[in-house]
Amino acid sequence: MPNAAPQQLPLALELRPALGRADFMVAKCNREAVAWIDHWPDWPVPALCLYGPRGSGKSHLAEVWRARSAARSVLGRDLVGANPDVLLGDAQGLVIEDADAGLDETVCFHLYNMLKERGGHMLMTAQQPPARWKVDLPDLKSRLGAALVCEISPPDDELMVGLLIKLFSDRQIPASPQIIAYILPRIERSFVALADLVAAIDRQALAEKRAVTLPLVRSVMDGQ
Repeated sequence: MPNAAPQQLPLALELRPALGRADFMVAKCNREAVAWIDHWPDWPVPALCLYGPRGSGKSHLAEVWRARSAARSVLGRDLVGANPDVLLGDAQGLVIEDADAGLDETVCFHLYNMLKERGGHMLMTAQQPPARWKVDLPDLKSRLGAALVCEISPPDDELMVGLLIKLFSDRQIPASPQIIAYILPRIERSFVALADLVAAIDRQALAEKRAVTLPLVRSVMDGQ
């Protein structure tokens, strides 16, 4: 029996999609959040929280704001035991990602006050709105209650198409209208599902040394 041709094993390289403001897809589900990012620095309060499902574009918008404001960025869990003065330095802004996944309330409270005194701002991302976070410190709960809060909801049809095209483009994969039309009614309506599918299609195409065609896309989706 002849040996089968070895299958190419694609490396699990991290892709870095473009994070510029012009690369973000604006639709009904995220328009308010985009408007507040564009409205900075004229926010009426020091803090803005963007919340929504994983992969909804919160980190993209946070990175756009961080670059514009020269803010520092940190994960919520990394605030635990941190020195606020060292963490913030002389920055006028701070991004706290995954703020509802557990943070040091006292440190967060001090950071908020430091930024307010400097006329700076804090942008937080989360999957739940601040009102649903488990916060015991009354002063911090009060500050969070006064923050701007914007939800980024799951994508509509228009945004689904735009995101698919962008995800394929980020991987330098030309996607025909037939491929987009095939995927759209057959996939879960979430940002994560779109990203996972495009990644799986890319891996399959690399492994088989094939172009991304409708039959390949169909085989990937049938195998999921």
